Amino acid sequence: MGSKNKLKRFKENDSFKNVVQPTREEVFSNSLRLKGNWRANFFKNENPIVLELGCGKGEYSVNLARKYPNKNFLGIDIKGARFWRGAKTALEENLENVGFLRTQIELIDHLFDENEVDEIWITFPDPQIKYTRTKHRLTNQDFLKKYKTILKPDGFVNLKTDSEFMHGYTLGLLHGLNEPIEYAHHDVYGNDHSPEEVTSIQTYYESQYLEVDKKITYVKFSFRSR
Repeated sequence: MGSKNKLKRFKENDSFKNVVQPTREEVFSNSLRLKGNWRANFFKNENPIVLELGCGKGEYSVNLARKYPNKNFLGIDIKGARFWRGAKTALEENLENVGFLRTQIELIDHLFDENEVDEIWITFPDPQIKYTRTKHRLTNQDFLKKYKTILKPDGFVNLKTDSEFMHGYTLGLLHGLNEPIEYAHHDVYGNDHSPEEVTSIQTYYESQYLEVDKKITYVKFSFRSR
């Protein structure tokens, strides 16, 4: 994508009512008025909040919003030029139950109150295979602590990935921490018991993976009470 296109998209994001782009000062000073008030002040309802972390173009968030009108979806990514597409589509379709938040994922515990989130989706994250990149892996122990803080006690995390490494790493970590695994399979399209929302929604890259017979893995897990 050319720099002109990026600048155009950044400018459009500023005008989109479904996009939030807080400054680091707002995040760390707790002056972002949406924290603890996402339902009332952003979505204007009391429906459950579902996050998609590393949402890319926002395909999963938009499709989930279409599918579940009684839930609120928030795609989170630091790359605003990417989720511009999802934000624009949502506005064009008048989907009022989906929005986008431009921030680093490691800051989410500064942007949401304890127990404010009902569910989290992590879709096709970079597995960060090198040992030196473990701190950036979205299911490492530090990130799990953040998810546990902002999730309701009965909330879930969904990990959908084409990386067997990421799948195995996450399962091993959850077993070691004795956290409940609700469902896990290394090939969601190769069995008849996968949750419908996992197989009925596909991102562009996911469809490409499937064309070359690359397996898509899935884990759904929760946390023991604090």
